[in-house]
Amino acid sequence: MASAATLIQPEGEMWKKIRVELNEDINTRDRDLEAIKDWLRKQPHLPDEWDDCRLMTFLRGCSFSLEKCKRKLDMYFTMRAACPEFFTNRNINRPELAALVTKAQGAPLPGLTPNGRRVTICRGLDKNIDPEQLNNIFKIALMIGDVRLKEELEGVAGDIYVLDASVVTPAHLAKISPSSIKKFLICVQEAYPIKLKQVHILNTSPVIETLINFIKPFLKDKIKNRIFVHSDVSTLYEYIPKDMLPEEYGGNGCSLDEVNDAWMKKFDDYTTWFKEQESIKANEALRLGKPTNYDELFGIDGSFRQLSID
Repeated sequence: MASAATLIQPEGEMWKKIRVELNEDINTRDRDLEAIKDWLRKQPHLPDEWDDCRLMTFLRGCSFSLEKCKRKLDMYFTMRAACPEFFTNRNINRPELAALVTKAQGAPLPGLTPNGRRVTICRGLDKNIDPEQLNNIFKIALMIGDVRLKEELEGVAGDIYVLDASVVTPAHLAKISPSSIKKFLICVQEAYPIKLKQVHILNTSPVIETLINFIKPFLKDKIKNRIFVHSDVSTLYEYIPKDMLPEEYGGNGCSLDEVNDAWMKKFDDYTTWFKEQESIKANEALRLGKPTNYDELFGIDGSFRQLSID
């Protein structure tokens, strides 16, 4: 698989700094990994075996806190069962997914910032993108997440997301499903070992400000304080070096089209793997104690439905 062009791994001094940031002690990490594997085998509702590489990605994302790692893993497998709309039929050649990749892009850039962070730029390419496709957009985003669980072999010092809102219209907002957004945000914040450092929003508009205010109640406080809105791309360079940004954003890196083409090929290579993974999920009937109530997990309060669009 062509991973070299898609996820360049940290090395040298950057690698050493990331170890410190992730609280990773190379002398004790194998013991921590064994402890997590032992715990997993004792949970009747979770898979007995999972590969070391992905478990290590979870440990790193949880700064080697075993308790936090157990909670995240439990939530990860729970969400895989609770959200079949995100975690099944993940074949990039299916017509509904193949059509979408020409209308939206959101793969991570191959390199890392000087402090070891992975940057992902998400943008729509087509104003006519159908909001009904939101679940499939989220599906592709979580496919990227699952490939990264496997391929981030050394761990990174967090993630930076750049959201280009230029094609979002009030008509999109009127049709967006609040429950899909809420499920996706629970997945990203509770089930994946992401250290979200910054979110940058470009090409904002009143409709985007409405959307941000709409989403904020479902974000953790520390994430709310990491959202930056830019009226001009030049202020983005204060956070992400121009050398790393793609040419579409005034940078010297490869084009976003190249980045996304490499990921489409990777998804194609992973087709069989994605199919095999569909059975890897929590079985609530076997959970010790009270099974997870999905309605409670995704409870949508009244204020979430009352979205006013100016």
